[in-house]
Amino acid sequence: MGKAKRQHKLIEYANGPSLEEINGKIDVPKNIGFWRTLFAYSGPGALVAVGYMDPGNWSTSITGGQNFQYLLMSVILMSSLIAMLLQYMAAKLGIVTQMDLAQAIRARTGKSLGIVLWLLTELAIMATDIAEVIGAAIALYLLFHIPLVIAVFITVFDVLLLLLLTKIGFRKIEAIVVCLILVILLVFVYQVALSNPNWGQVFAGLVPTSETFSNSRTVAGMTPMSGALGIIGATVMPHNLYLHSAISQTRKIDHSDPDDVARTVKFASLDSNIQLTAAFFVNALLLIMGVAVFKTGAVKDPSFFGLYQALSNTSTLSNGLLIDVARSGVLSALFAVALLASGQNSTITGTLTGQVIMEGFVHMRMPLWLRRLVTRLLSVIPVLICVMLTSSKSAIAEHEALNDLMNNSQVFLAFALPFSMLPLLMMTDSAAEMGKRFKNTLWIKGLGWLSVIGLTGLNLIGLPSQVEGFFGSNPTKGQTSIADAIAWVLIAAIIALLTWTVIELHRGNQRYIAQQAAKD
Repeated sequence: MGKAKRQHKLIEYANGPSLEEINGKIDVPKNIGFWRTLFAYSGPGALVAVGYMDPGNWSTSITGGQNFQYLLMSVILMSSLIAMLLQYMAAKLGIVTQMDLAQAIRARTGKSLGIVLWLLTELAIMATDIAEVIGAAIALYLLFHIPLVIAVFITVFDVLLLLLLTKIGFRKIEAIVVCLILVILLVFVYQVALSNPNWGQVFAGLVPTSETFSNSRTVAGMTPMSGALGIIGATVMPHNLYLHSAISQTRKIDHSDPDDVARTVKFASLDSNIQLTAAFFVNALLLIMGVAVFKTGAVKDPSFFGLYQALSNTSTLSNGLLIDVARSGVLSALFAVALLASGQNSTITGTLTGQVIMEGFVHMRMPLWLRRLVTRLLSVIPVLICVMLTSSKSAIAEHEALNDLMNNSQVFLAFALPFSMLPLLMMTDSAAEMGKRFKNTLWIKGLGWLSVIGLTGLNLIGLPSQVEGFFGSNPTKGQTSIADAIAWVLIAAIIALLTWTVIELHRGNQRYIAQQAAKD
């Protein structure tokens, strides 16, 4: 009776398996050959890869190509390799410990820190949701000429799509996400193929040089360093680590058999790496578009509006074949379709991640449709305010304001990233947590620490310029001083919170080791 009554509550206590409705529900037959086994494990990696090609990535990659040609290709490659490493560790944590990252952190830390980290990660999810709202609303406006205010409200109704998806089964959701990724990939492959880029220069750009992270050259207000930081910030997403550690547990595993666990880790990693390779190609194609599809410096407006218009403006395109196709409107229409597909993909992954961190950090659960409705309505508010404040101004002012809002919201990602990376690395380095067989090897550990320290350092270095972005594209000296002061306060807060997190995780790990020793 008590159980039936509890099921009717919108918000209820949750301290069971991660995403309990789908945890361990998908059977994987044994002895069916390598390729069939890989297919059976494929899917979770696609949901993770979505975060690496969301609308927040688009303008940073295309603008980087416009300003610095192929120089920042190496940054996209390095970001993708680091993402593969981090996602491998996240999947392994979930499979081996049977806890997602949020649950694992909460199990080794106190309630107060759990609440702080939950709120911080919620802000990061909202930041990506703002980019999704903007991308989807603009795509609807461009494709169907729906006024922006109405288009923003329409994005709220993707909760109905989510309700439908929850009825068809998780395996079919994975398939839908893969199809949407293929749509995005094929659109950009087609556009880049028409542009006939210099492939020698493309491959040469994959090798980093001393100029890659330089501040000595400025183009259109951007230096190679700021362009690189923008790409890194838009690529490596903190919430993806929580998501992967949860959905890697959807396959049924015999945890009493270490070989079955090892097989799952192996194929989950292959799935993740294959899908993240697709995400790398999407981001690389976006940068190549900036160089080869458009004439150098032709894109004055890097917003989605500006890119859409540039793809239909024959004066901005680089060759005759592109110009012929552009006259039909195909290039710009395909761009808007890919933008809409990218936004809808994030609908699924953002909601699942929100549920993971809520259950893991604060042991609360609500229906997925309600979770989606609340977060989407919260994300819609700043977008609506932005649209209404600029409605009386020129179209360019409105476009710039929306683009600035999307870019400025990404500051929360830089703020939240270390608090997912560092605990993940500490836990997967620990033999007590992972066992001797599954803890990180020496080279994984070394690369992991190099990545975590490097990304955290770059995010902190880039924080002052990100805060300055809230004051517009041309802040005054006084505004720059205020932005720098705010940035230094945030940096101090990040370091203090990281110190608190590390101390609690270390103490929690020592307690766990003592408990294991007492049992033995």
